[in-house]
Amino acid sequence: MQVSEHEAASELAARKVGEFLRLRQEQVAQRWADAALFRTVFTVSRDEAVEACKAVVEALSEVAASDRPDDITAPGFQTVREQLGRMAASRARTGLNPAAVAGEVAELRRPAVTLLQDEFDDPADDQARECVLALTLLMGTLRLVVMETTLSQGQELIARQREQLLEVATPVIKLWEGVVAVPLIGTLDSARSQVVMESLLDAIVAERARYAILDITGVPTVDSLVAQHLMKTVAAARLMGAECIVSGIRPAIAQIIVYLGIDLGTVVTRSSLADALAYALRQQGIALAPGVPAVSLL
Repeated sequence: MQVSEHEAASELAARKVGEFLRLRQEQVAQRWADAALFRTVFTVSRDEAVEACKAVVEALSEVAASDRPDDITAPGFQTVREQLGRMAASRARTGLNPAAVAGEVAELRRPAVTLLQDEFDDPADDQARECVLALTLLMGTLRLVVMETTLSQGQELIARQREQLLEVATPVIKLWEGVVAVPLIGTLDSARSQVVMESLLDAIVAERARYAILDITGVPTVDSLVAQHLMKTVAAARLMGAECIVSGIRPAIAQIIVYLGIDLGTVVTRSSLADALAYALRQQGIALAPGVPAVSLL
């Protein structure tokens, strides 16, 4: 019976908090507009900050009215994710970490609680305490939602930056008419090998290349996984009508390939990029002459 009474009191308090936020939306928004989280994002117009605050208060009112103040999946929090998520991302770009952003969200609790307590003749009575507890729980869940959104956006940003770095780290170079090359530097993992393959195939189409050179001079070591990635890229280039040449086979790399029993018998290999280019030119019937061929980044 005591548990049921407690649950009933909690539900009633949550509904009262929802009604309070709905009726006092303007007052809460006016106080929140001066908080660091809103003030530092909406620097042009305070009215804009107030409107953003109203949207958040309205969403919290919906969550409280649904009696789900501790549920981060409550529908009302979707608006909070969209609104505060953009703000948190803006604060993160200024150098604040997720914990600091969450701290700014926590600062929104006090002005809301103060306004709520003013609704009661005696802020110390049981009903007032239940309502303050419900609002505190709601604001705590809001803080979790913002932290979750901030971390998620941070991970997405890191993923995008990683993709951009992979693209920058795997440039395709035009060595001669019909000859392109990819100088590989560093470890060749699955993600990077996919970028290499896509970039090379795009270059083969764009340049109508008949020969594609994969230069592994900058690859520190070759294992079965790296060899597998190379073979897949070679096969894909052949399907596009280009012959693939692997260059940069140093003595140490050659020994590792032999030791691992990796079969590169169907792949043309050369010890250096220059040798690979010379091979491609000879195959096209081009006689080498003194001078440096034009090289351009695609």
